[in-house]
Amino acid sequence: MPRRSQAQAQETRRDLLRRAVNLASAHGLEGLSIGGLASAASISKSGLFAHFGSKEELQLATVEAAAEVFRAQVPGSLTAPEAGLPHLAELAAAWLRYLESSPFRGGCFFAAASLEMDDRPGRVRDAVAARARQWQDLLEEAAAEAVDLGQLDPHPEGVASD
Repeated sequence: MPRRSQAQAQETRRDLLRRAVNLASAHGLEGLSIGGLASAASISKSGLFAHFGSKEELQLATVEAAAEVFRAQVPGSLTAPEAGLPHLAELAAAWLRYLESSPFRGGCFFAAASLEMDDRPGRVRDAVAARARQWQDLLEEAAAEAVDLGQLDPHPEGVASD
């Protein structure tokens, strides 16, 4: 049997990751396994293992694949937004469109993964937390811009500050 090309191997990996994100969104990252994904993709466990090497590597690649979809559909969908409050509003609207489009079978991958991995130590939890933090940082930057431009009150009445 001839060897597969590098391009074919990359396409197979992308397909496996699309399946993995959908499985993990529905069953959790801990529910994602080499055997379960191999069965869903109709390939051997050893074939799948060749792409990822371990369950943890599969989970990490799945988190990154979900992040790529999120970046493309939320911040990546913005078109040179106005600074400040319009930017913050556009980010929020893009996020709502992302949720409504439901790109993953189980709903918002990062909402579920953040809750699931919150109390578990390790690289997978750190990867989920880092991706969630990137989104939070983007929102905080837009809000700070709005405050700096006088478009948003930094201390609204009835809201406690840190």
